Amino acid sequence: MKRVLSGIQPSGQLHIGNYFGMMKTMIANMESSDLFVFIVDLHALTTVHDRERLRQGTLEAAADFIALGLDPDRCTFWVQSDVPEVCELMWVLSTLTPMGLLERCHSYKDKVAKGISPSHGLFAYPVLMAADILLYQADVVPVGKDQKQHLEVARDIAIKFNNTYGETFVVPEPAISTETAIVPGLDGQKMSKSYGNTIPIFLDDKPLRKKVMSIQTDATPVEDPKDPDKCNLFALLKLFAPEDKLKEVHDLYVNGGAAYGYIKQDLFELIRDHFADARARKKELLANQDYLREVLAKGANKAREKATVTLELVRDRIGLRY
Repeated sequence: MKRVLSGIQPSGQLHIGNYFGMMKTMIANMESSDLFVFIVDLHALTTVHDRERLRQGTLEAAADFIALGLDPDRCTFWVQSDVPEVCELMWVLSTLTPMGLLERCHSYKDKVAKGISPSHGLFAYPVLMAADILLYQADVVPVGKDQKQHLEVARDIAIKFNNTYGETFVVPEPAISTETAIVPGLDGQKMSKSYGNTIPIFLDDKPLRKKVMSIQTDATPVEDPKDPDKCNLFALLKLFAPEDKLKEVHDLYVNGGAAYGYIKQDLFELIRDHFADARARKKELLANQDYLREVLAKGANKAREKATVTLELVRDRIGLRY
């Protein structure tokens, strides 16, 4: 059985880009894989410097996953920082990672261009991501298109380590859904907390509708034909609408008659209904935070069992056992 691993940052409210880009896939993998899912709070420190926001965000991310259908008893589900072995492995991998490899990573440049402080942690983010993956000997890592380069870095580091010290790490493979590789945000860019263009999964009706109504569209008159493939509103509708509804709207785009306001109202109702049960479940979970902490502690113990085996092998390989 293949080991599938991925994580998500608790740096803000999880949004529909997170859901379709990673969470939905990971939850589906419970049936057919050895599933490892974690909340990457150490990564979040590159952008979140508010103690309460990070603490609460971690618990909310746990509640989000469980509310959406993740069963902690059928996978390994934990918080990144609860397995300190990952930090030691990151340092070991850092000593082999060429600077040029990190300098070529476009995500760092993109985030700095968006106003995120250019810290060493942000620059070295791909090495910590590599440690996350290699520590648990993951076979497959579902990633968004924007994270594909970071997974390639993890593969390069694993191969270099194996060539230097002998076969130690599984070289992971990416799993990228071409349909949901990039979910557009309110402005048409990739939906991202860093860009402030998200539609959070668990908003109540009024703020959810306000978000959907703020999706940017062009000024083409209702009666004129439009290209649905160039419209971020239609791209979002495709994620939720049943086939018959999607065909109806597609025909309105192509032939004329697509009124953005009505389509946005339809999208709002589809999103609201899609997550209705999960929204109620999340409220129940957040009312019992001790349960969430118990689940995460149990998951961390399971994760450390695997992590310590890998790290002991690494220490032996590089000569830290004498």
